[in-house]
Amino acid sequence: MPQIIPIRDLKNTGEISDICHNSHEPIFVTKNGYGDMVIMSMETYEKTMFLNDIYKKLEEAENSLANGDVTDAFDSIKEIRRKYNV
Repeated sequence: MPQIIPIRDLKNTGEISDICHNSHEPIFVTKNGYGDMVIMSMETYEKTMFLNDIYKKLEEAENSLANGDVTDAFDSIKEIRRKYNV
């Protein structure tokens, strides 16, 4: 479950760091009762960016497949062999 803290709690940096590393989830910071910032550990950030990159590549692959921008693997190998005289 996500952690939500008010902005005034940011002065407890050591405690917030521990929460970030132990929960492996972002902490949502509110200001005047509204969402303002998100804090997360570097490990969680890198994992999130890695997954976003994978999802983006999968979406591009699905779009290529839907548009017919793909070639059969056997045809690709035949073309490479023909091109390089292998």
